[in-house]
Amino acid sequence: MRLLLVEDDDRVAAAVSALLGKHGFDVRHARSGEEAIQALLPDGGPAFDCVLLDLGLPDQDGFEVCSRIRRRTATPVIMVTARADVRSRIHGLNLGADDYVVKPYDTGELLARIHAVSRRPPLRPEGVGVPAPGAGAPGGAAQTTAPPTPRTRLQLGSMAIEPATRRVTVEGEVVVLTRKEFDLLALLAGRPGVVFRREQIISEVWRTAWEGTGRTLEVHVASLRSKLRVPAMIETVRGVGYRLVAPPAG
Repeated sequence: MRLLLVEDDDRVAAAVSALLGKHGFDVRHARSGEEAIQALLPDGGPAFDCVLLDLGLPDQDGFEVCSRIRRRTATPVIMVTARADVRSRIHGLNLGADDYVVKPYDTGELLARIHAVSRRPPLRPEGVGVPAPGAGAPGGAAQTTAPPTPRTRLQLGSMAIEPATRRVTVEGEVVVLTRKEFDLLALLAGRPGVVFRREQIISEVWRTAWEGTGRTLEVHVASLRSKLRVPAMIETVRGVGYRLVAPPAG
């Protein structure tokens, strides 16, 4: 099994690599986020079965690295970090990490978690959404899916979204949106009808944890509803989050 160890401390990396090597793992060491991204590119060498990602990297925060990895590949990511607070755990998992291990950790537990995430069916890149309650799950339980962020022109009824130019039109008229308003709309439009949890939206659009940001999300949703002139297009799912209901063609 090939592992990519993303760790800026050479002494820690050497110890972990030696330990994992004794258990049959082939470990490649990346000292920065950018080095890790390059290693995961299609031409960066053999594919990896798992990424062990430290959060305290010299060039960029590990959360951002995780988000970039998830946009490019479905390779399992385990965050291995000294950040033990719940907010960091939630934020990391919402960004697409498959698991979160706090240092210092038990060696046997780390090995078990590596094997566990490697056995899971691969997810598609681009984050995780939650379908509407009752959709495809017995008893109305929500399931997890992986919605794509639109990369080409997307037509939803009378609304058109052009990610390349960040342009939105409704019935042919341009709707001027702020950067975050567009990001929020693009996320919801990537999978019409799917319910996105508030926590996930905050992580995906604002790149931060949920606490203290809820009011910001509500303000942006209200602004979008007003600007798009179809308030019912963005539907609130009480206790869960929001979903986009595609309007009929005008």
